[in-house]
Amino acid sequence: MDKIIIKGARENNLKNIDIEIPKNKLVVMTGVSGSGKSSLAFNTIYAEGQRRYVDSLSAYARQFLGNFEKPDVDSIEGLSPSISIDQKTTNNNPRSTVGTITEIYDYLRLLYARIGIPYCPNHGVEISSQSIEEMVNKVLELEVGTKIMVCAPVVRGEKGTHKDLFDDLRKSGFTRVKVNGDTLDLSDEINLEKNKKSNIDVIIDRLVIKEDIRSRLFESIETSCKLADGKVIIDVIGDKEILMSESLACPYCNFSIPELEPRMFSFNSPFGACPSCKGLGFKLKIDEDLIIPNKKLSLNENAIIPLSNMDDFNIYRKMLEIVCNHYSIDMNKPIEDLKRKELDIVLYGSPDILTFDFYTRSGNHMHRVEAYEGISNNLERRYMETNSSFIREWLERYMTELPCSECSGTRLKSEMLNVKIKNKNIYDLCNMSIRDLYSFFDNIKLNKEQTEISKLIIKDIKDRLHFLINVGLEYLTLNRSAGTLSGGEAQRIRLATQIGSKLSGILYVLDEPSIGLHQKDNQKLINSLLEMRDLGNTLIVVEHDSETMLQADYLIDIGPASGVHGGYVMAAGTPSEVMNNDNSITGKYLSGKLKIDVPKKRRKGNGKFIELKGCKENNLKNINVSFPLGTFTCVTGIR
Repeated sequence: MDKIIIKGARENNLKNIDIEIPKNKLVVMTGVSGSGKSSLAFNTIYAEGQRRYVDSLSAYARQFLGNFEKPDVDSIEGLSPSISIDQKTTNNNPRSTVGTITEIYDYLRLLYARIGIPYCPNHGVEISSQSIEEMVNKVLELEVGTKIMVCAPVVRGEKGTHKDLFDDLRKSGFTRVKVNGDTLDLSDEINLEKNKKSNIDVIIDRLVIKEDIRSRLFESIETSCKLADGKVIIDVIGDKEILMSESLACPYCNFSIPELEPRMFSFNSPFGACPSCKGLGFKLKIDEDLIIPNKKLSLNENAIIPLSNMDDFNIYRKMLEIVCNHYSIDMNKPIEDLKRKELDIVLYGSPDILTFDFYTRSGNHMHRVEAYEGISNNLERRYMETNSSFIREWLERYMTELPCSECSGTRLKSEMLNVKIKNKNIYDLCNMSIRDLYSFFDNIKLNKEQTEISKLIIKDIKDRLHFLINVGLEYLTLNRSAGTLSGGEAQRIRLATQIGSKLSGILYVLDEPSIGLHQKDNQKLINSLLEMRDLGNTLIVVEHDSETMLQADYLIDIGPASGVHGGYVMAAGTPSEVMNNDNSITGKYLSGKLKIDVPKKRRKGNGKFIELKGCKENNLKNINVSFPLGTFTCVTGIR
């Protein structure tokens, strides 16, 4: 069947309409707001497509998906599998970015794992392989008398009981292993949880650094390299571990890096995520301006809001009084008049050990000898330790997001940022605009081996970037958080993803994809829709944009008005047929019979303004701007 036949559609305000929609075409549904366009496109056609898909599944699968109600329609014939692309924000998960949504970041991780070149952060030189002799020399540089263990890292972050591994180690004569940092005897039964990830190191030897151990150390390291694919860990007792590898280690210092894997570049994996912020790129910190909004008040006037509901017998209140007495801080002085050093003591703690001795309201004697924690530090600690969602929500009112001090917002471990392609790490690429990133890969020059390894990966990256450019999103960066995207941006990202999938025989239902798009990029979007159509798909687009309507294969005008006064098919056919139909209000505007005149007079406003200074959100360049009040003001510009 080459068309979708709808009979008796009554969903919401639809007036029992019958209509035939051609398949494998770009179909635009238009009409005034509230006329019934979405009721027909989403609540009837798409809803029925979803319901039929679920009904085709087994009873077992349906129990997890729930029931889909049949839309109020007599019959629909000729439906294809349907996909909805609407204006809902893609994801509010702080870990979700443009790069992860489009899967471009997954390809970048693979690319860096395959052709990325690690550099030493201390010396800036390319990290090359270390021979066993070089490893031995490095270990012997340790101070004489230092106790070490030579360990072979045989398992890293893998699930399973690993019973076969332990059996093989016993047969090979090894006696001890370290499992997740704990030393265990192989003569004992070792039971690991099947679904829990483990790190396992085989203890090869225990040594004390002295002149006559070179031969023994050489053999131990050689054994480790054979056992652990060229890797060895020197566990310096009482100090840090030294990881060395036959493949990736700095010749001038102890810096080494494991064999590169895609997961090591993922901020959603413990193998790649910054250990401080866990891959979020930011930390929630108590904001001084939020806990002290009015600095004209004093401590005794409850200037510190989180303490304002606490009586004089509260433990935090009593400790604050003791601290202020000790340092001669006037609790009746306005906050703005306190010295910075005094306010720092109140908020961030005392440099001295103090004695806190007082009675609580219940009569309990409190006696502590300790440094004062500070109100800000106390609130942050309580936020980290509490299991109460109520307390966390209460504390979040006084907190703000600040870039992680360890990773500076990059989300990744520092060593992963030292892996580069053409002098750029993965964060550098993700910080480029999509337009610049496409240019980077379009002009990249690699050696013969790198080209052979990466050509398919780079092709997929360029294809996906090209799709994003075609839907007018070339200004975005892959690091852009999904939660900051507008509904229109999120929709076009999903649209680009669908184009990249190259599916055919699908019914796509879209909700005003041109929203938020500058007119100069409109044709790019339309071309993308036509490309999806040419793959053998049917596109039903709810739209008010005149360019999209004029380039549609089939145009349906729903009206004549909104709500109870809408729900009728006023005209259907090619754009020219709709324009010549006297029943279509949309057609009259498209043909120029009706138009909206430019106003001859403009409002002057009331002389007042809203002034913004130093705006730096996203790509804003520290701008100052004023908005006049009492006027209709538009903010525009290219994407």
